[in-house]
Amino acid sequence: MSRRRWFLPDTPDVLGKLREQTAVTIEGLEALAAWAGGDGAQAERVRDAEHRADDRKRELRALLTTAFSTPLEPEDLFALSDAIDVVMNNAKDTVREAEVLQAPPDTAIAEMSAGLVEGMRRLDAALEALQLDRTAAATEAADEAVKLQRGVERSYRAASSALVDDGDLRAIAAKRELYRRLSRTSDALVVAAERVWYAVLKRS
Repeated sequence: MSRRRWFLPDTPDVLGKLREQTAVTIEGLEALAAWAGGDGAQAERVRDAEHRADDRKRELRALLTTAFSTPLEPEDLFALSDAIDVVMNNAKDTVREAEVLQAPPDTAIAEMSAGLVEGMRRLDAALEALQLDRTAAATEAADEAVKLQRGVERSYRAASSALVDDGDLRAIAAKRELYRRLSRTSDALVVAAERVWYAVLKRS
């Protein structure tokens, strides 16, 4: 009598892999905040985190091509990963531009960087809640991430306004570019947080 062999479909932990990318991004943003606080040696840690986050992103996309089922729709996982990738890339580019422009970080850059760290931590909390199927907690954490980015935007506006008092046009141009870069980084984090909401709505 022959025996049939049944094989379970592949169900990799794609949310776990996304959280790995997020964890490395948090490391990178922590290094960015330390760099912005005056520790120039942290620039290399930012670059290293960006490379490792790229590896996690590629691994996630590879898993999505083989997964039979996923806790969120693949397009939502892809969009979340992409937005998180933009955050990490912008963090690296902020450091690189500061070096090229010879514009050391200031108090405003430190404030914005700290807000990015906290926002990404809340986004990770939202992803953890999704892993546990706690949708209310996920959307609450996503809301907190967005609120933190409003603080980043306030710091951006205040710092940009203060530039008019600087008589050095070269310094003004350099700082404006760095402020804008961090503001765009914050925008990408908001996109990721709002995608959590969108993914939850589609599950309800």
